[in-house]
Amino acid sequence: MTKHMTGTRKDWLAARLELLEAEKEHTRRGDELARRRQELPWVRIDKKYRFETDEGSASLAELFKGRSQLLIYHYMFGPDYTAGCATCSTIADGFNGFVVHLANHDVTLSAVSRAPLAKLQAYKRRMGWTFPWASSVGGEFNFDFSVSFSEQQQREGIEYNYRREAAWQQRDNEGFPTRMTGDPVGDNAVMTGTDVATYTRERPGMSAFALEDGVVYHTYSAYARGLDAVWGMYPWLDRAPKGRNETGVWWRRHDEYGKR
Repeated sequence: MTKHMTGTRKDWLAARLELLEAEKEHTRRGDELARRRQELPWVRIDKKYRFETDEGSASLAELFKGRSQLLIYHYMFGPDYTAGCATCSTIADGFNGFVVHLANHDVTLSAVSRAPLAKLQAYKRRMGWTFPWASSVGGEFNFDFSVSFSEQQQREGIEYNYRREAAWQQRDNEGFPTRMTGDPVGDNAVMTGTDVATYTRERPGMSAFALEDGVVYHTYSAYARGLDAVWGMYPWLDRAPKGRNETGVWWRRHDEYGKR
């Protein structure tokens, strides 16, 4: 016998119509937030970043691949990781499906990580992904966009998600896009073959860029729970009968389900 409230179809419809009004307001609010994102001032980027890609060394402007807009997912794969972040992997699983649609709408989607290109390519083959993925190894790109930090920065306290964090110590879920209980940061660290301190020197995020008249501009960045919207499974779970229903890290890389 279910413990959830039950009712007639008439009861359900009345409640659903009431909820529909709130959902419509949420949609309108989302449209307004999207408009405000697009109205943010653009910041010119003059720094000469270099990346390693499947096609060779590339500048930030060359990551656009001839388009005027670039979306970068700051994928957590540090130089010391033995595998990509399992959480970032669940987000990236959706990229293959829509990257082609974005490409045909003047938008290039690419992941960027600090691990060497060979590591990224091997992991990409394992996951069966084909979307662009560039290495920023040896460069300052990840540091400048507040998704990678040195050990010294970590000891002194870092700026992440538009706020100052205290000097590093073991903390539950710090800087991690989750509402769950347990220790998802520790669990994810283990799944990348690192300890918590090493794992959390990388952080998740996304950044948007525009290219006009040969000049690259930074237009937007989001971090932590600001990435919920690009985590494809969550909008579905939010509409499932039991919602997210999380008590710990339940997800795995897609080739690890069913394994101990």
